[in-house]
Amino acid sequence: MKLGEGSTEVVIGLLDGPVAMAHPDLAGTSIRRVSKDMGSKCLQVSSAACRHGSFVGGILSARRGSVAPAICPGCTLLVRPIFQESNRDERTMPSVPPEEVARAIIEAVDAGARVLNLSAAFDQPSIRSERQLREALDYATRRGTIVVAAAGNQGTLGSSAITRHPWIIPVGACDPQGRPLGETNLGGSIGKRGLMAPGEGVTSLGAEGKPLTWGGTSVAAPFVTGTVALLWSEFPDASATEVKSAVTGGAYAKRRTSVVPPLLDARAAYAAIGR
Repeated sequence: MKLGEGSTEVVIGLLDGPVAMAHPDLAGTSIRRVSKDMGSKCLQVSSAACRHGSFVGGILSARRGSVAPAICPGCTLLVRPIFQESNRDERTMPSVPPEEVARAIIEAVDAGARVLNLSAAFDQPSIRSERQLREALDYATRRGTIVVAAAGNQGTLGSSAITRHPWIIPVGACDPQGRPLGETNLGGSIGKRGLMAPGEGVTSLGAEGKPLTWGGTSVAAPFVTGTVALLWSEFPDASATEVKSAVTGGAYAKRRTSVVPPLLDARAAYAAIGR
């Protein structure tokens, strides 16, 4: 983050809730939507979808000096909502079918996203919907779009249709001492290909103005996404494979056997891709 604020040419696809565009800490940020027919801003700032999307968006793209981590405010944030707002003040995130996530992945890739931040996971989708998800992730792989996904907060040992895909970087949540949180999902695919990032007591933007402090793997994932975006801003000619390898540890990742992934090390990733 000391090296720069990111490049507008690096597009981060936010597959989450809509974002409170009018928030003053997002002023001047390059935010766009997938298509003119699809809204990206909040219609109900009290909705769980809006709160979640704005919080994660703040981690990635709020202005430097705000209450949010504000990792890559110079990058372009492409908002493609998958969580819909309802007519009531929700306390839990609305559900989203796997087919909608697959559709969102393809649309965001086609709209130019170089890295996707995804906060939806499914334990047991149908065979048909899991195939659609796999095909969408395969499409992102072919197009060179890196996909970062929250590992999930069920406190289980295993994998999902998303986290087991070989191109995904699954992200677990840790406390300030680097220890995995009790609710973070762990497993073979997460330990081998994933990373751990801050997921406890993180403060970011509140859609209604007042800052919020949250935790979980949805909070941890954008730290990895933001790192990818900053690396690509510094090394615009690097391939997706080179950036992904630098962030996840390259050859070291192939030798992992633990179900607990290592901590994100942005400085080491910068040094690796620089070499």
